[in-house]
Amino acid sequence: MTAVADPARRPWAAERTAVVWLGALGAVALLLTIGALRMHGPGSTPDPEWNRFILVLTFTAFSALGATKAAEKAPAGIGLVIIGAVALAMRLVVLSADPILSEDIYRYVWDGRVQAVGINPYRYIPTDPALAHLRDLVIFPKIDRASYATTIYPPAAQFFFLAVTRIAETITTMRLALIGCEVVTLIVLIDLLRRFNKPVTLAVAYAWHPLAVWEVANNGHIDALMVMLVMIGVWLLVRHRRLAAGVFIALAALVKPYAIAALPACWRPWNWRLPVAVLLVIVACYLPYLGVGTGVFGFLLTGYMYEEGFHGGEGFWLVQSAHAVFGNVPGLIPLYLVLAAATLGALALRAAFAPDPSPERRVRDMAMLLMVGLVFLSPNYAWYYLIVAALIPIGGGAPAWVLSIAAIIGLNILYPDYAARFLVWKGLITLGFIIAVIATAKWRAAPFIRTQEQPQ
Repeated sequence: MTAVADPARRPWAAERTAVVWLGALGAVALLLTIGALRMHGPGSTPDPEWNRFILVLTFTAFSALGATKAAEKAPAGIGLVIIGAVALAMRLVVLSADPILSEDIYRYVWDGRVQAVGINPYRYIPTDPALAHLRDLVIFPKIDRASYATTIYPPAAQFFFLAVTRIAETITTMRLALIGCEVVTLIVLIDLLRRFNKPVTLAVAYAWHPLAVWEVANNGHIDALMVMLVMIGVWLLVRHRRLAAGVFIALAALVKPYAIAALPACWRPWNWRLPVAVLLVIVACYLPYLGVGTGVFGFLLTGYMYEEGFHGGEGFWLVQSAHAVFGNVPGLIPLYLVLAAATLGALALRAAFAPDPSPERRVRDMAMLLMVGLVFLSPNYAWYYLIVAALIPIGGGAPAWVLSIAAIIGLNILYPDYAARFLVWKGLITLGFIIAVIATAKWRAAPFIRTQEQPQ
């Protein structure tokens, strides 16, 4: 009697080919990471060595993109083993070097140290004589803006800094803790993929993405904590726990404020519980630091907005572009802010009043709100786009790939002039995102996610 093949089972030959391709691309990604670490330049001048470093990171991103395609047909077990092994190896490689793209992590350790002795981190700048006894030769000399800025980081980030530095006041400990946040992110992402009946191996999109590898394991950016909290919020939302999801999104915004753009996807129309819960979370987190009054907003409002060009408008790509072409146009900044608010407001209302309250629709709306919010914000730093990389397999798709890869390409020093470089970079990100959204048409009728409930 001839056995009938199970149509639900992939042919072994296709699975074996997928595993081979996944392993080969993993080896390429690891070798590119090792090569990039050996060739990085100072990043302060138009150094060809630096440009080659960023080019290698870009190739690594495309290897991760290829791996995502191969992973679709790879068996879950061996596929996740390969993905996890390569992801860990890539992070251990870059963990061995001092931070290359940013030194923000030294401020994290300093803030934790200051809190440990009972001092409000929003009270003094690092060079204040009141903190002289906390200075050392490792952390203190590398603190950015030490002579004029109090901390910029919100309370949830401060809680994390304090907790981690109670283990050890080193950047390695801080980076390992942030890698721990990535582990949670990947576990949540794998479970979400399983719930959406998608191959769990698609988690490779984040696991091997160079934005995640370098900005977390090497630079140690607190964005990893924010991404973890957002992803937990997504997971709770999928489980129909909207209130709890909103609380986690609020906590994420108390690490990085722009995460608040995801909140409307958690709200049920006319439900007052979520806004009240979010308000209570914000008040509770700020409460321990209120001894400094409005100083709890740190350097964010008193200096950062000016330094990054948001107050004058040059930090926004569209405003900067208009100024470059037409000169100083009166009222352009308010007009841009109204446009951004109206667009995000319309998307927020669309998410809140969506006729289809399914989890996949909520996740898709959340991804859209975060990506559009980042495009309007047009931040000057690549690590702001880390959340986009995590959303690639569960709602981000091609637009998320465009944003996250463009964020890496933008680090290239193509122009000696800083303003011209970021004008071109932000233009690349904005236009690439718009083209990707139009080309895929994924914000319209076609769903992003094939769920278990849908017929096979």
